[in-house]
Amino acid sequence: MRAGDSGAHHNHDHHHRRAGRTAGVNVQTVRYYERRGLMPRPARSPAGYRQYRPDATDRVTFIKRAQDLGFSLEEITELLALRAREVSACAVVETRTRDKIATVNRKIAELERMKRTLKRLAAKCQAREPTSECPILEALEEARDA
Repeated sequence: MRAGDSGAHHNHDHHHRRAGRTAGVNVQTVRYYERRGLMPRPARSPAGYRQYRPDATDRVTFIKRAQDLGFSLEEITELLALRAREVSACAVVETRTRDKIATVNRKIAELERMKRTLKRLAAKCQAREPTSECPILEALEEARDA
């Protein structure tokens, strides 16, 4: 804190960052979540500083964990709405989770296909004659012409 500061700005900075720091995100990310509607707009102090509710840290943590599991911000918006319901939304959340598992499995299959192709191309490159063209570049050219 600088000399002459009342301390209000310093306390605000600490409170403002706490909402994101626990979940490992920065202030700009928390503000982005606000703009996207994932976080409620916080009240403002008379000086205009954001004043987050006590549960803001839990909400940021929820959002971050859902992102870490591959949920998009749109999907997280739905999960947050389901979380706020009075009645149990477990069946809906389970369906969304199973859909996400299927998406992850498709991505894994695609990555495995890419890995096999890259290994095959690398093996061709290793077996080439020193004066011949690069088989990897040739394969990429063929894909472009197709």
